[in-house]
Amino acid sequence: MRWLKNLREHLTPRRRLVIHADDSLPGTLPRRDLVVAREAAEDWAAGMQCPCGCGDALEMMLVPEARPRWHLTIDGKQRPSLYPSVWRDTGCRSHFWLQQGRVRWCD
Repeated sequence: MRWLKNLREHLTPRRRLVIHADDSLPGTLPRRDLVVAREAAEDWAAGMQCPCGCGDALEMMLVPEARPRWHLTIDGKQRPSLYPSVWRDTGCRSHFWLQQGRVRWCD
């Protein structure tokens, strides 16, 4: 099923980066885009709706003090990537990478 999820992801538009000027994420996240909570030029967290379709909000901390912590990179076309992968250990148990605005499924 991973190949089918990856094919579907390849056929849809890439996820865009949306900056939220605050130290926390908004209460409602867009369906496809990655939202970054940024205050005073510091990125605090990245958030998105789970790409499996379950509707859960995912929050990945970006500040150096947080554990676990993700690294956000943005390429020349403003496409976001996160490292390491996102692996939910509850709920839908999705496991994926976000690379250049596309989800790459691991499971």
